[in-house]
Amino acid sequence: MDSAAAFQGEEPVRVCLLAGKIMLQSGAETYRVEDTMTRMADALGLSGSHSYVTPTGIVFQSGEAESAKLIRIVERTTDLQKVSAVNDISRKLGSGNLTTAEAYALLLGIETVKHAYPMPLQIAAAALSSGCFTLMFRGSLTDFLPGLMCGGLGFAAYLLFHRLVKVKFFAEFTAALLIGLLALGFVQISLGRELDKIIIGSVMPLVPGLLITNAVRDLMAGHLVSGLSRGAEAFLTAFAIGAGIAVVFTVI
Repeated sequence: MDSAAAFQGEEPVRVCLLAGKIMLQSGAETYRVEDTMTRMADALGLSGSHSYVTPTGIVFQSGEAESAKLIRIVERTTDLQKVSAVNDISRKLGSGNLTTAEAYALLLGIETVKHAYPMPLQIAAAALSSGCFTLMFRGSLTDFLPGLMCGGLGFAAYLLFHRLVKVKFFAEFTAALLIGLLALGFVQISLGRELDKIIIGSVMPLVPGLLITNAVRDLMAGHLVSGLSRGAEAFLTAFAIGAGIAVVFTVI
């Protein structure tokens, strides 16, 4: 069998693996990834396929006589638009509106496109939401501007340090530490009144809400390994934020 024929034979497997990779990297729950891969495999004629998904890897076997394929997931982000696009391709495959080659080409396009907003817009959104959260947690109008500035600068520091150091814990710890120091400074120069409200509102953009939600949903779906690992990741993020703020309170 020549290389072209071999690729044609492996193309359905490549489609399933690429779809699972995109979904997992974009923040989808592991049970959703497994379900989508199984549905796509059935639509592509891969009967008896098996998939095992964790937050850091995908194992897929197209049949009992075939060897298993492994994909390592290193970076994960939140891009629900990509998750929705892959689900749409899965539905079209199931209804027979797409061929294997067309589905693979569409998935390659989804993988390369970046839907993330520009960094200045992300920082501006984090700043505005921080100010609003400060008011929502019953801070005064005087605390709105300090909350806005602390949240924006803290989120900017998080993005910067995450690029320099690939360990999220240190980026989150540094951002929380900066937020605490800035909030303390604003209160001491009388630009803010309630230190706790400013800090709580400013750290909200760093809180791992999606991680916690996915961990609970994975646990409810019976995916214990994925649920516990996502829960541990969320706990480390919360611990990093709390530790950064705690350092500030120890020096007051």
